[in-house]
Amino acid sequence: MRLSELSGKEIVDVKRAEKLGVLGQTDLEINEKNGQIQALLIPTLKWFGFRKHSDEIRVSWNHISKIGSDMIMIDIPEEKDS
Repeated sequence: MRLSELSGKEIVDVKRAEKLGVLGQTDLEINEKNGQIQALLIPTLKWFGFRKHSDEIRVSWNHISKIGSDMIMIDIPEEKDS
């Protein structure tokens, strides 16, 4: 699959049933040796007063459960409490 085919698709977390972003607005982590996508880096913006704090969500490629015509569905395992 080409990057151009992925661009513009919504990224949805299946477990939380929430939209995380659109692939055109994300960065990719790519393995320099073989050119494979390792992860999607999805920016998250939070507004606190007048300041905008930026963070990102890293989604490993192996957590992508389905790529459809309009969206990419991800399934991230929940962290267990110690």
